[in-house]
Amino acid sequence: MIKQRLFTPGPTDVPPEVLIEMAKPIFHHRTQRFKDMFAAVNEGLKKLFVTSNDVLTIAGSGTAGMEAAIACAVPRDKKVLVANGGKFGERWVKVAKVYGLNVDEVKSEWGTAITPAQVREKLATGQYGAVVVVHSETSTATACDLAGIGAEVAKTDALLLADCITSAGALPLKVDEWGVDIAGTGSQKALMLPPGLANVAVSAKAWKVIENLKAPCFYLDLKAYRKTLAKQDVPYTPAVTLIRGMQVALDMIHAIGIEKVWARTALLAKATREAMKALGMTVFSKQPSDSVTGIVYPEGVDDKKFRNKVLRDKWGSSVAGGQDEMEGKMFRVSHMGYTDPLDTLGLVAAVEYGMTDCGVKVPVGKGVARAAEILKDWN
Repeated sequence: MIKQRLFTPGPTDVPPEVLIEMAKPIFHHRTQRFKDMFAAVNEGLKKLFVTSNDVLTIAGSGTAGMEAAIACAVPRDKKVLVANGGKFGERWVKVAKVYGLNVDEVKSEWGTAITPAQVREKLATGQYGAVVVVHSETSTATACDLAGIGAEVAKTDALLLADCITSAGALPLKVDEWGVDIAGTGSQKALMLPPGLANVAVSAKAWKVIENLKAPCFYLDLKAYRKTLAKQDVPYTPAVTLIRGMQVALDMIHAIGIEKVWARTALLAKATREAMKALGMTVFSKQPSDSVTGIVYPEGVDDKKFRNKVLRDKWGSSVAGGQDEMEGKMFRVSHMGYTDPLDTLGLVAAVEYGMTDCGVKVPVGKGVARAAEILKDWN
């Protein structure tokens, strides 16, 4: 019997404590019991985002949260600058166009990200009302300089909308300090929950725009969520079970401390990247994200055989494949959430064995030894 371990960048593994809590009998949401629970979750979310801003909770995926941000907070009389360096940046371009926005798309080579200098140059024209960026582009395992971009946007009247779906709870993220006006995430990533919840942190600067804009949506109208949040409630039927699990997950995160979680995630990522290099393999991104690592296949490796028949079925480790232009050319490994050093060492060993099974000669044990050397600094 092989124990299955999930290393995909969403959904990620869910701790037993969270699963047990969600398995308990459900209760009605229009009650004081729900409001008390929701109040605790909201405080935990503020600590996660390092913000004093409102954090709204929507029953839906991270995409629902980001679509709500784009629909409700982008001024219609100005352009919106959208950074496209991967599948999710591409998605926000499509969403903005669905809402009829005047989109200026800035494309980056996969494995790189838009820079603060590029944002500064664009905003100097005065033509933009919002900037949409992906903090951690999951498809390319690439992180941008969100703090630097935030500093540039803060000098203007434009809003900064950030996809933090695979960064919140994994990478350093200081929403208020960095001037991020809207930051969105999803429950199935570093928050260690099943899919189904989106969380959106919204600044006072953003609310001034939102309140004066007639959003072309109903369920995703952020004004409705803010109105009920004042009473620790939601406008529509919430995912009670997921919110119940989120309270436990947030308590687990904050018992460790968010900054220590960031440091631990970074250590797992470093150990994985250095282990792969020790095996003679290539890390895909030029600006790697610590929440997910992309590894380029050596020549001759069949993606589906390696990921499915060997890594998953034989060694019990599920990773994600590449997308679009990188489909079949790389695999991606998550370091988010409920993952620890022994998981990481086991995955490195599985990759060593898996490559050998696929006919690639790698120095079995060398990657594990390199990862173990790095992970001895765990605390």
